[in-house]
Amino acid sequence: MQNHPTGETVGEQRKAVTGAPFPLLKYGFRPFFLGASVSAVLAMALWISWLAGLLTLAGNYGALAWHAHEMIFGYTAAVVAGFLLTAVPNWTGRRPVDGWRLLFLFLLWCAGRVAFLVIGLTSPLPAIVLDSLFLPCLLLVVAREVVLGRSWRNLAPLVLVGLLAVSNIGFHAEILITGNAGAAGQAGVAVIVALIILIGGRIVPSFTRTHLSQKGATHLPVPFNRFDIVSLATAAIALIAWVAGPRETWTGVLFLLAALLQFVRMNRWAGLYVWSNPLVFVLHLGYLFVPLGFLLGGVSILLPGSLAGSAAMHAWTVGAIGVMTLAVMTRATLGHTGRELAASGLTVAAYGAIVASAVLRIAAGAFPNAGLGLIDLAGFAWIAGFSLFAIEYVPMLVRARLDHR
Repeated sequence: MQNHPTGETVGEQRKAVTGAPFPLLKYGFRPFFLGASVSAVLAMALWISWLAGLLTLAGNYGALAWHAHEMIFGYTAAVVAGFLLTAVPNWTGRRPVDGWRLLFLFLLWCAGRVAFLVIGLTSPLPAIVLDSLFLPCLLLVVAREVVLGRSWRNLAPLVLVGLLAVSNIGFHAEILITGNAGAAGQAGVAVIVALIILIGGRIVPSFTRTHLSQKGATHLPVPFNRFDIVSLATAAIALIAWVAGPRETWTGVLFLLAALLQFVRMNRWAGLYVWSNPLVFVLHLGYLFVPLGFLLGGVSILLPGSLAGSAAMHAWTVGAIGVMTLAVMTRATLGHTGRELAASGLTVAAYGAIVASAVLRIAAGAFPNAGLGLIDLAGFAWIAGFSLFAIEYVPMLVRARLDHR
């Protein structure tokens, strides 16, 4: 069986029909991508409303901490879950996690989101406990599939999911002890960026090669080699340094080196030759925010005061995470529901809105004197992008495949 990261047509064609009675519970991407889109819109709408003074948010937990947590460990964790639960059957050759097991994981994630919505009305502890259970449970379910399928080469993503779970628990602990979850929040972002570098390094050149080969093009992505290993190792060391010593000079130097290597790595993937295919090109565009985040971060560390550090952070959170997750959700949904892998006008508009959100939010961090206007515009663009996704893709997520496989 082809060991394809997203398993768009290979694994599903070879699996027997699952026993789940409803389409929503037949594959992991269905409930979790639906939940992620709702979470992305609702969490951002609440955050903008709080900035405007229209409501109180999160009580003693803190509105800023709530916003950071729900973006990193709420929305993004749902996309990670949907991706992994959909990719694992193709990694392992086993049938997908479906039915009651999938429902349990999804309801656990939902319980955490609901608990955090009302965290200002109760003690934070129940919400923290509920939220802290999801990622460890996801890890156990996915690890079981990988071990039973003897897919040892795919243990690395599981290690990162484990680190994300630890970061989430650490985030809560920091809030309870100090009232500020800066270190754990950075660790969570670092883990997700590492996941993008690892998984993105598989799927971006893979989909690019497939598209260009179908067109008979001669400019193809360079196969994975030692340069990729060096760039991966450098990025990992830089991210660890950022968590351990975020203001140290050596962290800034490592960031600039990682930025250079990631830019070069991207250039080897022939991204300029796929601009006419939005489903592929958006993956390159999303990955571009990874080296950009390293570059902005390095500058902000080595030249304090020249650039607000939030510009680098949001290059990763809104840019790399926002664009890449939307790109993965659209492509996987189309492929796994039996539809043509082609971006509609609504899909392209959703991509444009999230890219615009990233650019605006980076600009707000780089030019803090611009006030909240740019932040509000970035938030509205984010809401627009994921609302467009929900309008077009939620019907696909809740209905059976077009070919009824």
